[in-house]
Amino acid sequence: MKILFLEDDPIIADIVNEYLEDKNYKVDYAFDIDEAQNFIEQNTYDLFLFDVNVPSGNGFSFLQDLRDNKINTPAIFITALNDIKDMKIGFKSGCDDYIKKPFELDELELRIDNIKRLYKLDDNIQIDTNIFLDRSKQKIQIDNKEQYLREKEFAILEYLAKNHQRTISHDELCQNIWSFDTIPSDATIRTYIKNLRQILGSQKIETIKGVGYRFIKS
Repeated sequence: MKILFLEDDPIIADIVNEYLEDKNYKVDYAFDIDEAQNFIEQNTYDLFLFDVNVPSGNGFSFLQDLRDNKINTPAIFITALNDIKDMKIGFKSGCDDYIKKPFELDELELRIDNIKRLYKLDDNIQIDTNIFLDRSKQKIQIDNKEQYLREKEFAILEYLAKNHQRTISHDELCQNIWSFDTIPSDATIRTYIKNLRQILGSQKIETIKGVGYRFIKS
């Protein structure tokens, strides 16, 4: 599981970084909004942990901008702003959880575990009756038969499966899977979808003309 951690307090940053890495999470640490933006342009993440009052911006506004750009990565605010008005702003900006400073590291772990459960972020996830994904090995298992997927194929399938209740547009796929400076063409997306259909069967990913793609569960 890969986490982007935005925090301007170096003491808190060191403590949380060490704790998360001991839990085998991969963590990129950003001191300010600009640095966090650069990380997001170059990587994809499973979870955002954002402070609010940080240099070069505001965590609430930053997350709102990400949501406006269809980046739907789960997010937890970790902040000293503990007024109910601040919490309302935080949730309105698109966060999934809100931790008030000071906090216990065990509380952070519980909140992360809840996000993992809600968004199915464990290494082994079931996306359909007979289909399982192994995130650590980048493999798909269908009826006990295993096959490796290419990185982007795996990411596309996982994203479509997690959001099977709705149609996913080309733009949403790009913003959540590719970095901003390497946006693929429609033809590239179609090629990945074609390859996945050859593995899953032609009926598992539906094309909604002019809108996008949808994963069909049994």
